Amino acid sequence: MLDAIARKIDSGERLSAEEGEYLYRPEVDLHVLGRLADRVRRRKNGTIAWYNVNAHLNPTNICAYRCPLCAYSRDPGEAGAYVMSADEILARGQEADEAGATELHIVGGIHPALGYGWYLEIIGSLHRAFPRLHLKAWTAAEIAWLAESTGRPVRAVLEEMVAAGLGSLPGGGAEIFHPAVRRQIAPRKIDAETWLAVHRAAHELGLRSNATMLFGHLETAAHRVDHMLRLRALQDQTGGFQAFIPLAFHPDGARLGDLRRPGSLAILRTVAIARLLLDNFDHIKAYWISLGVGTAQVALGYGADDLDGTVRHESIHHEAGSQAPEALLIEDLRGLIAETGYEPVERDTLYRPVRRHGTRWEATG
Repeated sequence: MLDAIARKIDSGERLSAEEGEYLYRPEVDLHVLGRLADRVRRRKNGTIAWYNVNAHLNPTNICAYRCPLCAYSRDPGEAGAYVMSADEILARGQEADEAGATELHIVGGIHPALGYGWYLEIIGSLHRAFPRLHLKAWTAAEIAWLAESTGRPVRAVLEEMVAAGLGSLPGGGAEIFHPAVRRQIAPRKIDAETWLAVHRAAHELGLRSNATMLFGHLETAAHRVDHMLRLRALQDQTGGFQAFIPLAFHPDGARLGDLRRPGSLAILRTVAIARLLLDNFDHIKAYWISLGVGTAQVALGYGADDLDGTVRHESIHHEAGSQAPEALLIEDLRGLIAETGYEPVERDTLYRPVRRHGTRWEATG
């Protein structure tokens, strides 16, 4: 069957769910799979491997959902719970801007007592103060909650966020779409249909977004393939997704803490299968915070074409036990990419090449 799959890949034919599940079988040689994925990756991106200069902002960890998979969230009044002040938020934006970041990635908890205006003002105040920073903000879960809590359509919430300065949506909150798994790992979080509907609405407004999949917990290979094919179907309709980001589950501190983190070989297999199944996605991201620096670097040879960025102040994966550094320097990212034989190219959020002179930069695409 692998030979038939290889012929389909070389001829540009789409793989089926059955074929995707077959590629997860342990008898399918991982390195053969990696070579197939690398062929597709080179077809789409040549020898380029992307990185960006970015920072993270997690304005609060107080969350109404308290998902069993999450080590980051807190209840109000619980030890470690926080809400950043307006000054702290602006200081984080200033730090990113002065460091030459092109992007601020903003996600956090769904605070049950902070209203829509608080979330909107975060975008507005940052955009007014630092207009060159691309604000990639709010997961579909956050957008859906803002819509529900105000009784407004998702599209109206997105339109007002865009008017305030929102540039694109991240891909978080997707977890695993299959309801049997989702009920166990994120029972209060929006369902798959709502997550997809938020991204569809964003794409219809011209916003680009990413898509994630959290794997290595209670799901099976069939659940992973189902998740990817639902994303592929929406991408067929809208073309609005930029990158797919497979996220390795980190169990430390979560109520699912008796599970083990997926190993490097399992991670590389999922990266490669994603590259083969998601034929209509331009980019597969090896997010080094989640996968680990070494595994993310190797993943560039297994279908991934993007390491993400400098990632200052990431909290969510580190709370769950990520052993990755707190941040990487530009020279670190370029060196990691160059070691693999690929060409390091800085991008902005929209995958336009960036020309940089220290902290000054310009997008050239």
